[in-house]
Amino acid sequence: MSILGAYFRLARVGWVLVREGVVSALPSEGLPPSARVAKSLAGLFARNRAMQQKRSDRLAIAVERLGPSYVKIGQFLATRPDVVGVDFADDLAKLQDRMAFFPKSEARASIEGSLGRPIEELYSDFGDPIAAASIAQVHPGEVANREGNRKVAIKVIRPGVRQRFANDLEAMYLVAHLQETFLPATRRLRPIEVTKTLEQTTKVEMDLRLEAAALSEIAENTRDDPGFRVPQVDWERTGRDVLTMEWIDGIKLSDVEGLRAAGHDLNAIADTLIQSFLRHTLRDGFFHADMHPGNLFVDAQGHIVAVDMGITGRLGRKERRFLAEILYGFITRDYIRVAEVHFEAGYVPGHHDVASFAQAIRAIGEPIHGQPAETISMAKLLTLLFEVTELFDMATRPELVMLQKTMVVVEGVSRMLNPQFNMWKASEPVVGDWIRNNLGPKRIVADIRDGLKAAVKLAEAAPEIAAKTEKFHHELLHMSEHGLRFDPQTAEAIGKSEARHSRSGRAALWVIALTLIYLAWQFS
Repeated sequence: MSILGAYFRLARVGWVLVREGVVSALPSEGLPPSARVAKSLAGLFARNRAMQQKRSDRLAIAVERLGPSYVKIGQFLATRPDVVGVDFADDLAKLQDRMAFFPKSEARASIEGSLGRPIEELYSDFGDPIAAASIAQVHPGEVANREGNRKVAIKVIRPGVRQRFANDLEAMYLVAHLQETFLPATRRLRPIEVTKTLEQTTKVEMDLRLEAAALSEIAENTRDDPGFRVPQVDWERTGRDVLTMEWIDGIKLSDVEGLRAAGHDLNAIADTLIQSFLRHTLRDGFFHADMHPGNLFVDAQGHIVAVDMGITGRLGRKERRFLAEILYGFITRDYIRVAEVHFEAGYVPGHHDVASFAQAIRAIGEPIHGQPAETISMAKLLTLLFEVTELFDMATRPELVMLQKTMVVVEGVSRMLNPQFNMWKASEPVVGDWIRNNLGPKRIVADIRDGLKAAVKLAEAAPEIAAKTEKFHHELLHMSEHGLRFDPQTAEAIGKSEARHSRSGRAALWVIALTLIYLAWQFS
C-alpha cells in the first residue's frame, strides 16, 4: 500500500495547489505544449479568491492547508533555487514557520519520556509555550542551582511529526522518480538526491541531540571570535525530543529601531555578521545555514548570538579552497583561473572547453569592475555563476547551493543594518587571511602532510586490500568456469519482488484512472 499511499498523497497535494491557484501561477516559459494546456485547465478549477492574490500569498495558503510538513519542505526548497527557480525560491523563503501550539501536557510527556525523569525534578519552573514551528515548540523554564534559578529555553519536538514527515517524503520521492523518468533534462539537478538531502536534513532537525551537538561544535569553533557566540547547551536536560539551552536576553536583528535605540553600532554589527559567517565557512567548514534575522540576537554586550541550529552546512577543505580561488579570481579578473578551478573540482564535465567557459565567466565578472564596491553583491555573483554553469552541464552541488543561499540571507541582513555596507571591504580581513594561509606556501606544506597521512593509511590497509583482491580474483575465475548462479532463496525473493511491484503498479494505475474519472464527473 506504500506506493498507493504516495499516489494518493501526491494527488491531494496537486489538488490543493490547483485549488489555491499555485499551478496557474507557474511561469509558462520553457513548458512543453501539453504542460501549458494542463496549466490553463488548472486555472478553471482555482478558487476565485485565489486568482485575485499574489503568487507568494497563494503559495503560503496552499502550504498552510497541506500542513506543517510542507512548511519545512517549502523552506528547504527555498534553499534550492537551482531546482525550483529563483522566483519560486524567493516566494518559498517568505513562508512563516509559525504553527499552533500543542498542549503543554504533551510537551511534558515528551520531555519525561525522552529524559526518563519527572519534569519537577528537571526544572524548577516549566512555562507555557512562547513559539511554535513545524517541528518543535519552545517553552521558557528555570533550573535551580547554587546561585538561585537559571533561566533556560526548552525546545520540544512536536508529537507525531516524524511519522508525518515520513509519509510526506514518500510523495516527494515519487515526484523525484517521475521527474527523472519523464524529464531527462532535469536529471543534472539530481531530484532524487535532493529528496535524500531533504530526508537527511529533517532527520537531523528532528533529533535535538544533533542540534545540541551543532551548537556545541560552533561554540568551540568560535570560542575566541570577536562579537559572536551561540547559547550554551544543558546536556543533562537534552535528549532526542528535548533541547535545553541558555536563555538569550537580546534584541532580534530584525528590530533595527530597537537596536539603534539601545545604542548598538549597526555598521559594526553588519561587519561582524559577515566576517563571522565567512570564518565559519572558510576556516571551520561548518556554518549555520538558517541565519535569517529571526534567528539572530544582539545581547547587552553587543555580541551577535545565533540560535536555532537545526539546519547547518559543511564544506570540505577542497571545496573551501576552490571557493576562495573562485572569489579571488573574480577580484583579480583572472577568469581563466576561475574556469580552471571549476574543471579541477569536477564541477564542469571535462568535455567542455576551458576557454569557452572562461568567456562565460568574464560575462559575469566584467560588469562588476568599475562599480562602487558597496553596490557589488558577493551573493549575487555566486547566483550568476550558478546560472552560467547550467549552460555547461554543471551538476548540482547541494553544499555550494546551501552556502550561496545562506550568503544571500546574511548579506541581506548586513545591508538591512547598513545600507552602505561594503561587502568586499568587510570580507577582506577574513578572506584575505584565509587565502594567504591556504593558497600560498602553507598550502604546499598542508598538501604534503595530507599526502603522507593518506600514504600511511594505504600502507596499513595494504595486507587487507591484497587479501580481498586475491579472493575477488578466485571468485571471478569460478564464475567464468561455472557461470553466475543464484541460490534458491535469492531467486524466489526476486520473483516475489517482481510480482509485488507489478501488482502495485497496476493497482496504482487503476486508482489514478478512477480518481480522474470521479473528478471529471464531479466538475462536469
